[in-house]
Amino acid sequence: MKRIVHKHPLAIRWFHWINFPVLFVMIWSGLLIYWAYQPYKIQIGDTVLFKFFPNWFIQALHLRRRLAEGMSWHFVFMWLFTLNGLLYVLYTLLSGEWRLLLPNRHSFRAAWQVTLHDLGIRKTAPPQRKYNGAQRIAYTAIILMGVGSLLTGLALYKPIQLAGLTSLMGGYETARLLHFALTMGYVLFFVIHILQVLRAGWNNFRGMVTGFEVEKEEEKPGPPSPTISV
Repeated sequence: MKRIVHKHPLAIRWFHWINFPVLFVMIWSGLLIYWAYQPYKIQIGDTVLFKFFPNWFIQALHLRRRLAEGMSWHFVFMWLFTLNGLLYVLYTLLSGEWRLLLPNRHSFRAAWQVTLHDLGIRKTAPPQRKYNGAQRIAYTAIILMGVGSLLTGLALYKPIQLAGLTSLMGGYETARLLHFALTMGYVLFFVIHILQVLRAGWNNFRGMVTGFEVEKEEEKPGPPSPTISV
């Protein structure tokens, strides 16, 4: 027996699928801007151990000499990113979805159990509700990261007009570093999120597309068949 289980309301699905391409464009256009000044690297003395986005990477994606284009895309889509994020937060507050989303006192322990299960160390999966402990922590962190990206982005966008905000972010250079670190956080989240979706399978993906999943019901054992003695 199979049954249909409603998973995600229409609004949540819309916010999710709008945010995905918008955030992708923000990261892509951010790379176009970053190419003009690339200060971030891990270095000991004069030896560079690691450099974010080296020249071969920039050239392979044809990101060179496109600063003005990157800024144009970035400053347009930042408003779409902000609007979609604000509407999402308002919806979760007004609809009560926040109760399923925010971490509780059991979330960190559950997240550790989920991690052990995903790594194959723990054999049995922890009880799964709409969001497990790891998902609650990750999705809440993404919201906070979005707030951080907006504040640091505004500090970079208008450092003179919003001098107070820029100072609050630690100054222009610190705001730029934080903005960059948050972007790398999104990239890491993207990679893990896509791997988890692939691991979860089609049924889980369908839940975010159509709003429902199909689950198998365990058949209850019926009464024993009568026996005839001869």
